[in-house]
Amino acid sequence: MVRPLGILAGLGFVAILLFSALVGAISFISEPPAPTAEHEFHKHPEPLQLASNGPLGRFDRQQLQRGFQVYKEVCAACHSLHQVAFRDLTGIGFTDPEVKAIASQWAIEVPSVNPETGEPATRKALPADKFPDPYANEVAARAANNNALPPDLSLMTKARHNGAAYVHSLLTGYQDKQPAELLKKFPDSKTGPGLYYNPYFANLNIAMPPPIVAEGQVTYADGTKATVDQMSQDVSAFLVWTAEPKLENRHRTGVAVVIFLLIATALGFLAYRNIWSGVKH
Repeated sequence: MVRPLGILAGLGFVAILLFSALVGAISFISEPPAPTAEHEFHKHPEPLQLASNGPLGRFDRQQLQRGFQVYKEVCAACHSLHQVAFRDLTGIGFTDPEVKAIASQWAIEVPSVNPETGEPATRKALPADKFPDPYANEVAARAANNNALPPDLSLMTKARHNGAAYVHSLLTGYQDKQPAELLKKFPDSKTGPGLYYNPYFANLNIAMPPPIVAEGQVTYADGTKATVDQMSQDVSAFLVWTAEPKLENRHRTGVAVVIFLLIATALGFLAYRNIWSGVKH
């Protein structure tokens, strides 16, 4: 008796699911969702070729150092790197003395405590310190940025779909005016005060002003021409490294594992042929 009741209950559950799906499909067909400006005018990031791309990719350390310079001179005023310590910069080619100098000369000092008075204080950064936050707290960050909170950039290329390509397209994608077609079709989607139109941003309007605006905004020590596109590529590559500093090790490990598996497969096949060579099967 229990089993037939269970079967009937299951059939009833399936029937309800099918009915709900059918009603939903009919509703979607008869009354499709209204188009939105974000859906029609949002652009997908343009492809970005970096040396670290692909399963065998390796970092271009000169580019990473240029990207760090762009972060330091352009981005660090608003964006933090909570997951990165100054000493990690040895991974992109800086020497220990250079790292020590970068830390001690960093514009923002590290929060500390005065040992004599116990009062809050600041001190020069040490190589072991993480990059200090440009703002004392979230309230101060919002107050300085029209109530927008600048995100931490440590894992940005992992947190956004298309990673470095998204960052590069966002930095180079600002437009002075919205397309006339957008305003004609969606008159309520006009960019508001304190916002900037960028078709690569999810809702088309971003609170961050264009950070990289002119050629030569940064002067590269290696002589590379600092165009807007070049600076955007370099800082995107740097943020790939901050998000995954062990990427090269992972690639090397992957290659070693693939080679091991190929050899193990070959040995297994030869052992199989040897053991069963005299047996009909």
